[in-house]
Amino acid sequence: MVVAFILLALLAPWVSPYSPTAANFLAVMRPPSPAHLLGTDELGRDILSRVISGARVSLSVGVVAVAIAILIGVPIGMVAGLAGGWTEELIMRVTDALLAFPFLIFALALAAILGPSLQNSMLAIGFASLPVYVRIARGQVVAERGKEYVQAAVALGSGSGRLLLRHLLPNIASVLLVQATLNVATAIIAEASLSFLGLGVQPPTPSWGSMLNTADNIGYLHAAPWMAVAPGATILIAVLAFNLLGDGLRDALDVAS
Repeated sequence: MVVAFILLALLAPWVSPYSPTAANFLAVMRPPSPAHLLGTDELGRDILSRVISGARVSLSVGVVAVAIAILIGVPIGMVAGLAGGWTEELIMRVTDALLAFPFLIFALALAAILGPSLQNSMLAIGFASLPVYVRIARGQVVAERGKEYVQAAVALGSGSGRLLLRHLLPNIASVLLVQATLNVATAIIAEASLSFLGLGVQPPTPSWGSMLNTADNIGYLHAAPWMAVAPGATILIAVLAFNLLGDGLRDALDVAS
């Protein structure tokens, strides 16, 4: 399922049966049919084409947001775990303060401050995810730093940078990979939430969250339920796929729960 979503996102312009933004006022709110497999919306736009194009938005936000969180949070957490002392205390107390805010509320606040756009959604979700990676990286480094291979590396003269990159990072990478996969699913939900509230991707760019918002706000939920069912079901399937992938990776890599 994950591979299918990735291929849809990459090949969206070629596999979409219609333009996702082209209106057709002769086919407004048509139910699913051979011509429009998932029906059309209030402007006559093909919902299947918009769902396919929305996959590009959701996956790009998920991957970029997780990458931001990893590239910033993991080094900070690893430094805290290796340094110890007041450095660790300072970093972890700031992290604990950030974790006091619920993830989605934190992301919504950041998106509201930065302004509605695709790039700002990526930044907001990435920074909201950052404290989780700081804690995970710090905890894993603390668990590893007392082991014999770390002590041997220190005895052989490895500096802090080499110790972190050459010895510790490869041994905690599996835990980070599992968390990253699960976090992509969380980021997809967050992006849909931001777009639903008007703080994410702006029209006419299709987004699963904004499609749900259109179906709900305009009052077409009962008259044209396919407008909400298609993007809602797609979000469900995508999140389920990444969660299953994360669980599978956790079992395959033997990462402790």
